[in-house]
Amino acid sequence: MPEKSDLFWLFFKTSGRVSRAAYFLGQLLLAVIQLFPLYHFKLAPEGSPESEVWLSIFVVVVLATAWPTIVLNVKRLHDLGKSGLFVLVLFVPLVQLVAILLLYVYPGQPGPNLYGRQTNGPANS
Repeated sequence: MPEKSDLFWLFFKTSGRVSRAAYFLGQLLLAVIQLFPLYHFKLAPEGSPESEVWLSIFVVVVLATAWPTIVLNVKRLHDLGKSGLFVLVLFVPLVQLVAILLLYVYPGQPGPNLYGRQTNGPANS
């Protein structure tokens, strides 16, 4: 079981590297968190107060998970030996599909690199 500080590092700190598996699982967790209010919004009758509440919750959740999503992408880029600034490519609509696919399938650099000694840890570990 990961420690609380490990989860804080994974989702909120940009230092270090993450492997493909940790990246996938982190993105999956964020997607499930985002899909929960969206699912309830879709179940609520259209135009009802309940649907308005679920839509508002969905918007808040998406905004709240934006930073953790960016952080995971930066750390995955670090594992590939690339600067976190390449995360800006993920904001270009058609390019983002290819870039995200590459983040999921391309293996990270073995051994230490500029962004950390090992995968799945902060830069100073």
